[in-house]
Amino acid sequence: MTAVRPETTARTAADGSFPPDFVWGAATAAYQVEGAAGEDGRTPSIWDTFSHTPGKTLNGDTGDVAADHYHLYRADVARMKELGLKAYRFSVSWSRVQPTGRGPGVERGLDFYRRLTDELLDAGITPVVTLYHWDLPQELEDAGGWPHRDTADRFADYAEIVARGLGDRIGMWTTLNEPWCSAFLGYGSGVHAPGRTDPAATLRAAHHLNLAHGKAIAALRANLPSSAKCSITLNLHQVRPLTDSPEDVDAARRIDAVGNRIFTGPILDGAYPERLLTDTAHLVDWGRLVHDGDLEEISRPIDVLGVNYYSPTVVSHAPDGVGSTSNDGHGASDHTPWTGCEDVAFHLANDDLTAMNWAIDPEGMHTLLTQLAAEHPGLPLMVTENGAAFQDEVTEDGRVDDPRRIAYLHAHLDAVRRAIADGADVRGYFLWSLLDNFEWGYGYSKRFGLYYVDYATQRRIPKASAHWYAGVIRANALPEAPGTE
Repeated sequence: MTAVRPETTARTAADGSFPPDFVWGAATAAYQVEGAAGEDGRTPSIWDTFSHTPGKTLNGDTGDVAADHYHLYRADVARMKELGLKAYRFSVSWSRVQPTGRGPGVERGLDFYRRLTDELLDAGITPVVTLYHWDLPQELEDAGGWPHRDTADRFADYAEIVARGLGDRIGMWTTLNEPWCSAFLGYGSGVHAPGRTDPAATLRAAHHLNLAHGKAIAALRANLPSSAKCSITLNLHQVRPLTDSPEDVDAARRIDAVGNRIFTGPILDGAYPERLLTDTAHLVDWGRLVHDGDLEEISRPIDVLGVNYYSPTVVSHAPDGVGSTSNDGHGASDHTPWTGCEDVAFHLANDDLTAMNWAIDPEGMHTLLTQLAAEHPGLPLMVTENGAAFQDEVTEDGRVDDPRRIAYLHAHLDAVRRAIADGADVRGYFLWSLLDNFEWGYGYSKRFGLYYVDYATQRRIPKASAHWYAGVIRANALPEAPGTE
């Protein structure tokens, strides 16, 4: 194992420091890192099926092996300890612990997460579990998937299985990761599993994901100690109109509705926004879709809101009535994920881009966090994903220098620090990602990790950003900005 080098201690001046109890972490997702796709009773998820379908992922890449975290987790936890991580956010593979999405839990599957969690606790690292990171058991998709109401009940049953199996070890729980992607990319644009392109199914999926969250919160509360913290993680779009014209401002409002408030409305405020319902009434009958009691179920209180941010969303009205999603950051498709917003065009915020073609704009992080704090005062926030992919390469002497990632992280962490100073109750930061991994439709072509993974050998090499992040964690403060020291 290659050790993380000590770095110069970051300065702890007031303008660079974080709260003393700030949680420093890193994150992964089951299908992206675990591998072992057919071991110990695990059955296929929609991502197994999707990635094995010709033409769906770059180079036909799959998560069959990924970063082999299932077998290498002990060494990976040792790396987390070297970094000084205070917490590790990982997801549970639904079909690993409840094959087919129905019936009792499988102890062999739960045992992996018990071993992982025990290893983390022995290393002094807090485990943070996400119940769902996009890997619906294929048999549930065959029965209708997220557009089918019964899937929400199946998710509640699964949440109970995991809570009973791991509740004695884990005190921080997240129901869903980025349900917008599950609904709008999985059933709208089709660039994510299961690859369907049905606008009405997209909206039904969104509501049933909301309902699944509420039912899972109830299952968690009933089966966990009262001290357990429960949350959901949303990839909230920091939406901006391209100009201040009324047409562009309204385009931004509509994207905010289907990109954000379709989740924050019912989860945090107990209702879907009326304008959202009006905008999409030609696609679904909301009166039939939302049953009596659904909104009370969905709006069960949470202890913290997870926030994922990478890049802002800049939009304009398309005067010809046909928009373009080429710069929306969510992959190429002939079908828009922005249900009911086909006349909206997307633009890059600037030309400083990551390998994902995402504009680097840390101010969007600050704006998003402070807006959430203003709209939902008293709600604790956690940055549960933030990071960047670049064209990382190993040098002849075995190093991976990634100065642009260091600059990206510095700028975004500074935005988080400023948001805290401006009153946002941000409790921690989870960098995406601990390891290079299977990046969904992009296969293994995009590298987000602090550790470079040589997929042929599964060797991990700490990037320069890993050493830098370790120094930030030790000091609980930012160093001088890169290039100013």
